[in-house]
Amino acid sequence: MKNHKQNPHFILIGNQILKWYGQNARELPFRNTKNPYNIWICEIIFQQTRIAQGMQHYENFVARFPDVKTLANAHSDEVLLYWKGLGYYSRALNIHKASHQIMNDFGGVFPEKYEDILYLKGIGKYTAAAVSSICFGKQIPAIDGNFYRVLSRIYADDFDISSSQAYKYYENLALEMIPSNAAGDFNQAMMDLGSEVCKPRNPLCSECPVQENCIAFQTGKISEFPVKTKKVKVESLELQYYFVGFQEEFLIKQRGDDFIWKKLFEFPTDIPDDFREFSINEKIVKHKLTHKNLVININRVVLSSKSQLDKFAFDNGFSIINKDNSQQKSFPKPLENYIDGL
Repeated sequence: MKNHKQNPHFILIGNQILKWYGQNARELPFRNTKNPYNIWICEIIFQQTRIAQGMQHYENFVARFPDVKTLANAHSDEVLLYWKGLGYYSRALNIHKASHQIMNDFGGVFPEKYEDILYLKGIGKYTAAAVSSICFGKQIPAIDGNFYRVLSRIYADDFDISSSQAYKYYENLALEMIPSNAAGDFNQAMMDLGSEVCKPRNPLCSECPVQENCIAFQTGKISEFPVKTKKVKVESLELQYYFVGFQEEFLIKQRGDDFIWKKLFEFPTDIPDDFREFSINEKIVKHKLTHKNLVININRVVLSSKSQLDKFAFDNGFSIINKDNSQQKSFPKPLENYIDGL
């Protein structure tokens, strides 16, 4: 990261934020370490999951996979199992692939250079900056939604955060105020300030350490920032599944690497015509992914004999399981809910 000319007034604001963080930092287990492996895992988990919800998942994951080598040696199915309940399963697969990169390309040692961290599968600018600053003292801001919100309000800056240039623009703003050699703490301070005080709705401005220097607050325009005009195109998609079973057993198969829900298990998506007479009900489930609205039709098919189930499984590459041992498999959330409701 090149040296950036800093503004004394904004350095003052940065120091106010750091001072507030020193007095109000949340006590989180991953803040007791500068181990890049742990910081990497926690950053990936908490990007889309609130800390209160994801904490147990984080602790379970690093307990089972305490280091890069253990993770790399594990089977992807077990990695997915320990990710169960977090969603975004492609992230678990990317973490697993990145662990192989670290073992093969960096001798099993987590890389220190920002560019090398960014090279790892599934790691973007934000995560690379977080690991670089927290673990290796690099003066790099980790720009995320908290940065966009806090900085746009402090500066009353209407630069569109949906723009492709937003990351670089707000990175430059952040560099104006980060105190020297304090990027790691500053990045974590911005995370706490954005999530606990400068919230998207109903921000707690009375508790903000930089209220007097926040132009949006002083001008009564907090609700106008950040500015976001671009809307993400959402695709509608309909899926058909058949829950094919006999007594307590039913059929599942693991998905491939293409499309959504990579490597998760699912029910059959088609059945022979002579099976359709055994269909006893249909359930329609609506489910939202980041850029997709799903309508999922699940037909329950109860066969008349175990031999029918065995033959279909053998001919079509399905596994036969029951509800109890399904807990050791990772399913898309709508299918997991269907099994739980049996």
